[in-house]
Amino acid sequence: QEPLVESGGGSVQSGGSLRISCAASKFSLEYYAVGWFRQAPGKEREGVICDSSRDGEIYYGDAAKDRFTIFRDKAENAVYLQMTSLKPEDTAVYSCAAVPPMITGQSMCTHPPTHVGHWGQGTQVTVYS
Repeated sequence: QEPLVESGGGSVQSGGSLRISCAASKFSLEYYAVGWFRQAPGKEREGVICDSSRDGEIYYGDAAKDRFTIFRDKAENAVYLQMTSLKPEDTAVYSCAAVPPMITGQSMCTHPPTHVGHWGQGTQVTVYS
């Protein structure tokens, strides 16, 4: 089984909400910085929201501000992305990542350290108008 597996993607109408999940296996998310990223066709990967796990520091990318929330479930060893007020431009493959915690949320989102930690394969989110 892959270390990180996303689920919960799908199609949702503009203005709607969706929660996607990222479940970890073989390691505990508790000790990692976690983040959500997305990539739309023809576009570069974008850091959506990143939780450094240090002092509650969470970085919100422009797309996430006032609309998206990240939260962890220690018992489930999972991290979730709650998305509200979705727009067609939110359509993308959303993936999660867990990296060693010696990083700020802002650094993780703006300069994704793809050479370390664990990175999921992604789940498709499609927002239709």
